[in-house]
Amino acid sequence: MTRKFLFAMLYAATTLGANPVLAEPINLSAISELRAGDMKKLLIHKQPKEMASLGFLDENDVETSLEAYKGKVVLLNFWATWCAPCLAEMPAIDDLQAELGGDDFAVVTIATGRNPLPAIKRFFKKAEITNLPILRDPRQAFSRANGVFGLPTTLILNKEGLEIARMQGDADWHSDEALLLLKALLPEEKAETES
Repeated sequence: MTRKFLFAMLYAATTLGANPVLAEPINLSAISELRAGDMKKLLIHKQPKEMASLGFLDENDVETSLEAYKGKVVLLNFWATWCAPCLAEMPAIDDLQAELGGDDFAVVTIATGRNPLPAIKRFFKKAEITNLPILRDPRQAFSRANGVFGLPTTLILNKEGLEIARMQGDADWHSDEALLLLKALLPEEKAETES
């Protein structure tokens, strides 16, 4: 055996032992079979993909990152105040966070591009968005680094912070079809109590 192979095996064993979440990978092909309704547009990756480690800003201009959500399945939505389809889907995304958000799941919405903070706050107030964070990517560095070139774009990340699915365009993220698919990504006890 080569040294590289042995090192890779040792690294994998150490990682799996140190992080039990990795020992239970999500069956992506099974999740793919759950796509119905708007979820038919969801592209499920054959293998999880790395996310760029760049940060983004919270509403107080403090830099944060996806590290804050490690250990949770994340629905990561890129949107803008000037994007009509983005605004149309936001109430359903807010409802999704209200229903599933917690220790195992989080909705993270990032306004990308030129989105003045007062405009975001006005929209949240008018649409009664109360469960979502105000996060911004004003220079679009984070979104571009992660291959987001149109809005809205929604990514699903596994508990390790890897992208497992992506949708370009809007959807009803609080529909029965979306809830069925997303609950299948959560631990069994969480999915059962939410049913």
